[in-house]
Amino acid sequence: MSKAQRATLFDEDARIIEHRAFAGQQYILRLAAPQCAAHARAGQFVHLRCAPDLPMRRPLSIMDADSQAGEISLLYKVVGTGLLALSQQTAGHNLRVLGPIGNGFQPVPGRHGSILIGGGVGIPPLLFLAKQRSAEPGSPTVAFFGSEIPFPFDTVPGKARLPGVPAAASHNLAELEEAGVAGRLASTAGFDGCYPGYVTELAHDWLGTLNAGERAQYAMYACGPEPMLRSAQALAREFDLPSRLCLEEFMACGVGGCAGCAVRLETDNGPAMKRVCVDGPVFDGDAVYPR
Repeated sequence: MSKAQRATLFDEDARIIEHRAFAGQQYILRLAAPQCAAHARAGQFVHLRCAPDLPMRRPLSIMDADSQAGEISLLYKVVGTGLLALSQQTAGHNLRVLGPIGNGFQPVPGRHGSILIGGGVGIPPLLFLAKQRSAEPGSPTVAFFGSEIPFPFDTVPGKARLPGVPAAASHNLAELEEAGVAGRLASTAGFDGCYPGYVTELAHDWLGTLNAGERAQYAMYACGPEPMLRSAQALAREFDLPSRLCLEEFMACGVGGCAGCAVRLETDNGPAMKRVCVDGPVFDGDAVYPR
């Protein structure tokens, strides 16, 4: 971990403000963590102690950060004993939170537009990024999110017309609409208002309507399951888009010491092992999936 990263890393005793349950064992957790909230950027994560009797922490992407209120929001799906224990924590209790950790999303030079592709619990960092980009003048953003279980968010008909997108794909996340971000949803589960297929197929339908000049203003940012990331990178390559992928890996320490989250990347100097926690979690798509 670099000196600059250490300067904005905080271990806080965060109070649970709200803990909401959704279908599919999904939960949204809102915490009072003022130091983390003041420094968090989209693509970063926190290392959270799920219960007092569980010393091993769990990495969770930051979905939102309100620096004025001193709060952060996280989305997770129960998988394993740690997150099961977390799901049983109630408002008013405190949790140890280490963060914000990692190198988040950075704008790609010369590409002021953003195409966001997120799947499942990979949606949070992109939702955070969408809100950040919506506040930046001259930064057109289009979001495509997919889930095979009910979305843990309010959805509404999207106001913006997206050429190439079938009429059945009519809905967007309500908070994206409020932020002025165009978007559509996808699912193979047959949910109303969703594209009946994979989220990368939905994005492909829209991208196929753009000419080369229009596509040249965009970069792609993605997070989700590995098969979705692989498909997103293939899409970026097909349409000549630079891409940034946010990876999710198991990790123990979260600060670069154990190297348990290392992944193999292709760099300018050849293959190299990089730690997702501190070297990432955001990497160039061509490094993750070489040509």
